[in-house]
Amino acid sequence: MKKKVLSMVLAVMMAVTMAGCGSSKAPAQTAAAETEAAAEDTAKAGGKYIIATDTVFAPFEFTDAEGNFVGIDVDIINAIAEDQGFEIELQSLGFDAALLAVEAGQADGVIAGMSITEERKAKFDFSDPYYDADVTFAVAQGSEIASYDDLKGQKVAVKTGTNGADYAKSVQEQYGYEIVEFSDSPTMYQDVLAGNTVACFEDYPVMAYNIQQGAKLQIPDGINAAGSSYGFAVGKGKNAELLSMFQEGLKNIKENGKYDEIVAKYTK
Repeated sequence: MKKKVLSMVLAVMMAVTMAGCGSSKAPAQTAAAETEAAAEDTAKAGGKYIIATDTVFAPFEFTDAEGNFVGIDVDIINAIAEDQGFEIELQSLGFDAALLAVEAGQADGVIAGMSITEERKAKFDFSDPYYDADVTFAVAQGSEIASYDDLKGQKVAVKTGTNGADYAKSVQEQYGYEIVEFSDSPTMYQDVLAGNTVACFEDYPVMAYNIQQGAKLQIPDGINAAGSSYGFAVGKGKNAELLSMFQEGLKNIKENGKYDEIVAKYTK
């Protein structure tokens, strides 16, 4: 009888011990499962990326009357981020600083009306073009400058590092003008209006938008030249995932009409 009772007690104790061991492991297993699930959710969300851009390059990036940072580039990267499920922190740094930030690893990507060139491909990996732009030049209203030939012996303004600057330099010897560089478009425009330079080179959509918004400039007839294509870029060999998501998102927003809606918002 005693042996039977002892056996029953031992059986109960073992059951309690095993139950206790099982309950002590459950929280750890649950926590691990929750952590893994959270990690999967983060991966699905695509994470958060720092995207560098210019400060003033309307209609691609600029601050509107309400103080909001807006533009074609801004809306495109936001639409793609939403489509692909990742978050962005947009940093308005200025064109040169934006490129340097990506090169230095301080930003993950750049969208800033950046022309795709062979020289830049040595330092950046580009998306497919998301916008094609011609180059033009503008003069002060009432100016007698009407052609490239009229620029001979004159000073012209360009914005450093832009497609317009590259084109102006490519035909400088042919037309015999002097180039003065500026870090932003508004200062460049003002220099022309002040008469220090006689013309300024810029991508056509940018120039046309600023004239539409009140810049007292005019574009001479028939002087547009073939420009280049804008691309989103990441550092060479870096952030391949981000570049891939941009590509896929761009395809999607073109297919669903969002892309055309964004461009029309700023160009019509």
